[in-house]
Amino acid sequence: MRQDRRPYWVKKTYLKFRYWYAEHFLRPACDELGAHHTIMKPWYVDINGPNITIGKCVTIVAEKYSPVKIGVWGRQPDSGKISIGDYVLLSPGVRLSASDEIIIGNNVMMANGVYLSDSDWHGVYDRTERDEKVTPIILHDNVWLGDSSIVLKGVTIGENSIVGANAVVSKDVPANVVVAGNPAKVVKHLDSSIERVTRREYFANPAEQAKYFDGLDRMVLEGNGFFNWLRTLIKPNNKD
Repeated sequence: MRQDRRPYWVKKTYLKFRYWYAEHFLRPACDELGAHHTIMKPWYVDINGPNITIGKCVTIVAEKYSPVKIGVWGRQPDSGKISIGDYVLLSPGVRLSASDEIIIGNNVMMANGVYLSDSDWHGVYDRTERDEKVTPIILHDNVWLGDSSIVLKGVTIGENSIVGANAVVSKDVPANVVVAGNPAKVVKHLDSSIERVTRREYFANPAEQAKYFDGLDRMVLEGNGFFNWLRTLIKPNNKD
C-alpha cells in the first residue's frame, strides 16, 4: 500500500492490541521489560531462556520472515544472561544467542539481520560439548551494527563505534571508530569531540512523543472511511 487507508479508530485499536500482546506474552518471557516499549508485530518476536532483561524505550521491529530472536541457553539451568539497555533498536532478523553473557549498552542500534553469539556451541574436536572458556560479548553505549553484521564470541565494541554492513567482528573494537570487512578492521576514526545525538534524546519525553504521534495519526487518517479501507484489503488500486 502507498497510503494508510485505515480509519483512525482502526489503527488505534491495532496499536492497543499490539501493546497488549507484548505485555501478555513477551513481558513474562523477560526478567525485566522496561516502560514505553515499541514492539512492532510482537507475535514475530521469540524470547527464550532465563535472565533476559530489556531496558526502557526499546524499539523492536519484527517481520514474518525476519523474526527477532533473543535466547539464552546456559550451561546449567538458570545460567547465562542477556542484558539489553535503554533506547535500543532491534531491526527485523536480529538474533541474540547467549551461552554465558551478552551485554548491550544504551542507545545501541542493530540493523536487519544482525547476529550476536558468545559461543561456538560445539568444540572443534569434541562436538558434543561447548568450550569451557567463557567469552562474553559487550557492546558499549551508542554502538551501531550495520546490516547483516556478525559479532563473534569474546568481542567488546567500544562506545560510539560503527560496524559496517556484512562485517564479521572477531576481535575487540575500540571506541569511536568504524570497522568493516571480514575480518572487520578499522577503516575510519570518528571525531570524539563532536557531541552525539542518540536515541536517548529522541525518547527524552515518551509521553509527549506518544501524544504527538497520536495527533499526527488523527490528522492524517481523519478522512479515511471504513468501507473504503475494506475495499483496499480486497481490491486495491494503484492509488492506494
